[in-house]
Amino acid sequence: MHPPDLKDSQARRAFIRANTIARAPPHCPEIMLHLAHDALELWRLSEEELGAIGLPPPFWAFAWAGGQALARYVLDNPDIIRGRSVIDFAAGSGMVAIAAMKAGAACACATDIDLFAIEAIGLNASLNGIVIEPRAGDIIGQDCPPDSVILAGDICYEQASARAVTDWLAAQHQAGRTVLIGDPGRTYLAKDRLVPIAEYQTPVMASLEDAEVKRTNVWRFR
Repeated sequence: MHPPDLKDSQARRAFIRANTIARAPPHCPEIMLHLAHDALELWRLSEEELGAIGLPPPFWAFAWAGGQALARYVLDNPDIIRGRSVIDFAAGSGMVAIAAMKAGAACACATDIDLFAIEAIGLNASLNGIVIEPRAGDIIGQDCPPDSVILAGDICYEQASARAVTDWLAAQHQAGRTVLIGDPGRTYLAKDRLVPIAEYQTPVMASLEDAEVKRTNVWRFR
């Protein structure tokens, strides 16, 4: 398989369709996503072929624990976002933004630095019959609109990036915006700055995680 042209939106969408199937993440049956056929096969393809043209791993092709927990929390607690503007930060598949729109958000923007994620977000929004604004690029350091709700799932994989994201989200919280984080307690989660507000037993892909079910929390800043 030839790696898709990074600059070609249609090629990126074709790649996503060819390597995924439409199905519901286990913790959020209300949502349909384009998810990987085979986790290890797609990950290996990314390392061997997509990596050659500088593409990041396909985080957009999986329903990660933190995102599933956050989406579940939003669906079960719609008053938090009903009628409000939502930002799904580092959105991946766009699952959390989709949950927000299903729960009654006025609008949702899903941001990611990966152009494949941006295409996946658009495809997944269409799959669920809703409209989401995919936004490519890094918004760390920018101020979000007043009274917006910022939702961030699975953002604490790497030490340096986790610290930068956490500091930025903390600043948004201090400015009066609602900030919620979904995370199963990964190494670089700043637990000393956060309070858990919900806990879920979240099914995940054992081939990518260290278990088939992860105890996952939704967190807010202290």
